[in-house]
Amino acid sequence: MKHGKKYQDSTKLVDTTVLYDTTEAIENCLKTAKAKFDETVEIHVRLGVDSRHAEQQVRGAVVLPNGTGKTVRVMVFCKGDKVDAALAAGADYAGADEYMQKIQGGWMDFDVVIASPDMMGVVGRLGKILGPRGLMPSPKAGTVTPDVVKAVQEAKAGKIEYRLDKTNIIHCPIGKVSFGVEKLQENFDTLMGAIVKAKPAAAKGQYVRSCVLATTMGPGVKVNPSKFC
Repeated sequence: MKHGKKYQDSTKLVDTTVLYDTTEAIENCLKTAKAKFDETVEIHVRLGVDSRHAEQQVRGAVVLPNGTGKTVRVMVFCKGDKVDAALAAGADYAGADEYMQKIQGGWMDFDVVIASPDMMGVVGRLGKILGPRGLMPSPKAGTVTPDVVKAVQEAKAGKIEYRLDKTNIIHCPIGKVSFGVEKLQENFDTLMGAIVKAKPAAAKGQYVRSCVLATTMGPGVKVNPSKFC
């Protein structure tokens, strides 16, 4: 793969043989941001578990103290008084069958889907559409809940879901380059704390195998995983 001049210049700022402590890793990561837009800072964590086994799954959700820097569009499946309550809490869309039909027709102008438990019969019909996009509501992520107001507020405040992919890696945003080191450090610590707390009882050996930070257009910066083991 060929990289542009800016990327190549950024790689010279990072020693790929070094495992940096968190603060230094964030500082180096920010130095590599050379795009004209406010790049997202992402974390990629490889865990010593096997996602093929249900008892070794790692999945959950956490509210980042400083948000993600992204405007989140929230769709809520609910009915009755909860529709007005969800909209008042900041939801962009709230309703039932009419939105199911719109989504079946190809409409996807949202980033998070929340559902009250009584609506899962409706939402279940959208599994083949929402599932592959990682948008299917789930109780574990807090997106299937009777308290849709709280769920909407958390989503708007910067709640993110973390889950293993097929290669046993978790990929998550922790903010924008413009946040600076301190805010990114707080978000990083909150997310990693949640991931460590979610360690399955069936996990053996070293839990956090590797941790890498990177901006949208920049190279990876390795974080020393020893403090999370």
